[in-house]
Amino acid sequence: MATLTFARPEKKNAISHDMWAAIPDVVAEVEGDPGLKVLVLTGAGPDFSAGADISEFGSLRSTADGAAAYDQVVEGAVTALAGMTKPTVAKIRGNCIGGGCQISVACDFRFADTTARFGITPAKLGIVYDFRSTRQLVSLIGPAHARYFLLSGQLIDAARAREIGLLNDVFTDLDAGVSDFAATLCSRSQTSVRGMNRIIGKILDGQSESDSEVEGIRSAAIHGEDYAEGVAAFLDRRPPKFTAS
Repeated sequence: MATLTFARPEKKNAISHDMWAAIPDVVAEVEGDPGLKVLVLTGAGPDFSAGADISEFGSLRSTADGAAAYDQVVEGAVTALAGMTKPTVAKIRGNCIGGGCQISVACDFRFADTTARFGITPAKLGIVYDFRSTRQLVSLIGPAHARYFLLSGQLIDAARAREIGLLNDVFTDLDAGVSDFAATLCSRSQTSVRGMNRIIGKILDGQSESDSEVEGIRSAAIHGEDYAEGVAAFLDRRPPKFTAS
């Protein structure tokens, strides 16, 4: 398991331009390392992230061209996370607002403790949220809740976030809960996990029917060592020992 930590606790882990720009490289490193099966994203201290570092906006977003360039870096980070085949887990305490919430929505799973609070606040800044992140939010919580988030900029607590589907679960012991879930993911067939995650991503991107890539993923799984081991373990009534990386 790999962990990416937003480490600016003195600024509630506000995400700087350089931090946004570094995320695709982290994603590529995790995807390319056969020893890593899960990426957990979290924040140092009591917060996940209070969002993009607005103190940079005066210099980096003061013109239309500057704003477009900044947004391209943010979209690159979101696209990289959403495109991972290895599972991503957001482990959330405290503030998960604006760009922080945007990052969490781009992950495959979101878990929090009771201190967490959530909001996406472009309407407080005169910004229109980008298309990819809006689609991800609508796919996750539906258009009514997405409108509430984006148009009002209001914050909600962890219990409400769980109710609307923003969170997979709320844990009293967040570290233990996420660790146990990550261990479960690591114990499954990685051929299955990554293949199905890729197919889900294609569906979320608007694909409505199977294609040659999907059929190739499924065919490779059937002919792979994990399938043989999974069937044998089931018939022998024992836990499977998957070896494909």
